[in-house]
Amino acid sequence: MSTDNDLFPVDEATLARLHARLERDADTAGILDVAYRTVDSPVGPLLLAATPEGLVRVAYEREGFDDVVRALADRISPRVLRAPQRLDAAARQLEEYFAGTRHTFDLPLDHRLSSGFRQTVQAALPSIEYGHTLSYGQVAALVGNPKAVRAVGTACATNPLPVVVPCHRVLRSDGSLGGYVGGADAKSALLTLEAA
Repeated sequence: MSTDNDLFPVDEATLARLHARLERDADTAGILDVAYRTVDSPVGPLLLAATPEGLVRVAYEREGFDDVVRALADRISPRVLRAPQRLDAAARQLEEYFAGTRHTFDLPLDHRLSSGFRQTVQAALPSIEYGHTLSYGQVAALVGNPKAVRAVGTACATNPLPVVVPCHRVLRSDGSLGGYVGGADAKSALLTLEAA
């Protein structure tokens, strides 16, 4: 029994050229709604995704990259394509951050994956300076709702832009780490990087 690959043999270089053309043509035609790529980092591989408005998602491998891409297709648009070029600036800034030479991110962000109080909390997180931390209670007070400590925890846990929107800088009131989408080891590594 023959397969399509037997009938139409295509080498890797040809596939790469065809994919690059598809990426370019989709972007030029304005039909590339979500571009994504993966990057290596000291806390493991990260998936980056962007819409024309900006970076919309940063995901840890433990979240399941295929699941994340499916969720983006469901929540934003089915027109999702691995298109690394749109994410060059984000990849470069993350590389600089992990090298210790960047302390803030200067990227357009698309916040559509959050709403309400969660979005309010996530919008406040970049005000926590590099190398500093706040407690969940302090963040609740910062956003004007000091009793919403658990809701702040939920907002941090559902942050679609970890690392870039620094939910890792939020700790429990006793100074312990608390939860983190990338896991305790990743949160600890980020805090250690920033403390150096």
